[in-house]
Amino acid sequence: MLFEVLARAFDNAEHTTSRTQLTSILVDLFKKSEPEIVDKVVYLIQGRLWPDWAGLPELGVGVKILIKAMSKLFNTREDDLEALYSKLGDSGKVAEHLKSSRVQAMGGLTRFVQKAEVSKLTVTEVYDTLTKVALAVGEGSRDIKINLVVSLLSRATPLEARYIARLFEGRLRLGIGDATIMDALSIVYTGSALNRQIVEYAYNVRADLGNVAKILATRGLEALREISPTPGTPIRPMLAERLSDPQEILSKTGGQALVEFKYDGERAQIHKTGDKVVIFSRRLENITHQYPDVVEMTRSGIKVNEAIVEGEIVCIDPDTGSMRPFQELMHRKRKHDIHEAVKEYPVAVYLFDALYIDGTNLINKPIRERREFLSKIVSESEKFRLSESMLTSNASDLEKFFLKAVEDGAEGVMVKAVHSQSIYQAGARGWLWIKYKRDYRSEMIDTVDLVVVGAFRGRGRRGGKIGALLVAAYDEKSDTFQTVCKVGSGFSDEDLARLDELLSSYTINHRHPRVISDMEPDIWVVPALVVEILGAELTLSPQHTCCRGVIKKGVGISIRFPRFIRWRDDKGPEDATRTSELVNMYLDQLKKIAEEPVEKVET
Repeated sequence: MLFEVLARAFDNAEHTTSRTQLTSILVDLFKKSEPEIVDKVVYLIQGRLWPDWAGLPELGVGVKILIKAMSKLFNTREDDLEALYSKLGDSGKVAEHLKSSRVQAMGGLTRFVQKAEVSKLTVTEVYDTLTKVALAVGEGSRDIKINLVVSLLSRATPLEARYIARLFEGRLRLGIGDATIMDALSIVYTGSALNRQIVEYAYNVRADLGNVAKILATRGLEALREISPTPGTPIRPMLAERLSDPQEILSKTGGQALVEFKYDGERAQIHKTGDKVVIFSRRLENITHQYPDVVEMTRSGIKVNEAIVEGEIVCIDPDTGSMRPFQELMHRKRKHDIHEAVKEYPVAVYLFDALYIDGTNLINKPIRERREFLSKIVSESEKFRLSESMLTSNASDLEKFFLKAVEDGAEGVMVKAVHSQSIYQAGARGWLWIKYKRDYRSEMIDTVDLVVVGAFRGRGRRGGKIGALLVAAYDEKSDTFQTVCKVGSGFSDEDLARLDELLSSYTINHRHPRVISDMEPDIWVVPALVVEILGAELTLSPQHTCCRGVIKKGVGISIRFPRFIRWRDDKGPEDATRTSELVNMYLDQLKKIAEEPVEKVET
């Protein structure tokens, strides 16, 4: 397939504000894609060359190398190109402008010659060249990258140059969600969007949408049904709902539940094959290098040859053995000397699930059976053990266990249904798992994680710079982001200083098609960044679109007095708080208000 076909699809997607139209654009694109290259097409739509967990270099050469390449190709001073980049704020637009100017200056002959050359530029050729750039390391790699950039841009049309430059820089700016891609794949290769659930199952078990697309296109739907866990390939994590009433929680889980400590650490999916251990974060990033001590614990603590288990890595006080907060664990990411970090910030691992053991797929087995498998394969030690848990059908016992968890340094508890259908729902959120956390301050019961979809310029000392963010919750049914509130407090001076730079990579000139908003921010942003927010209470708002009409006709759910807590780099946009969660939190808040005693006022 010619790259110009992909470039036109990208251009159409960039200028649409309808998710339905986005799906149609992708359907048309996949129909034109040869089955053998559909994986490459999917990766490029995602703005990558391979899944993030593969541990291979990310796509992105940096603006300086792009400018040097364009300076060489167009015989233009680097200072002039830097000024043009500052003006346009987009390497793709710079490349497109320069190509257009050259075509106009050289006249029709150049256009004719260029058209003939472009016919040779295929998706495979662009993908392979991008791969060479990403993998180029060591002495001379900078010149190699520059020459490879030049080789593609020299043959590209202006439109192709826009997206080739953006791909090189790692800033495609499309923001097409995986759900939209799966819808289109289902329609094209199975004839019905109803088969999307089978495609999604395969993607959840093998978190590589390009690979899933190629299997579907070349081998059909039945091949996707046969996909099972494979050590070394991460499984998309199961997620939880949230409630704060023990009786209601037990009712949701069927009357009986397995209750486990919810540790304040980093969720880890640990894969073992012989002596090889790979650790993935909840975002499926390969974080093995951050935890050499966990690698050694796994080698000695898991008694089988092959296993995929889940647990929480928690920072431990070396003097007292007590649990330290999640923020302490983040020092491991910032330390250059990992061996020094291991000493300063020791960890313990608390395992809570088993997904695969020596050829046996455990995903579709009930939680109690999975937990039994886990207990049999783990040789427990002080720092490598099963999570503390209890089985109960009593709300009072659940509450006592929750208080014990908080007292011991945990965030709260995870309550898990134990009935026959309590399977591991990879990539999904449901009432099989429920978070029970409580905040004793007179504020919202819990923080929420929301996605940045826009920004507002500040006033006063923030004049001219970004001073507030428009944030949204994720609605998985419609695969959209619905606005919840505008947050401008809680930021440190350092946070505010870096907002412009942080958002620059995601800025677009129109509302993203997956964003549902009545508010018009100064800047629209591709939904990619997640922030943790806490507020005074949940309230109803005619301005915001989150759950509009669910509680009351014409109004949505918002947060009163929201404030920024921290960036959630460990979460992707689809991992953010669901709209359905906010509905339940709001209803729970109303219930608590109704139960509070009313004090008499003396007159």
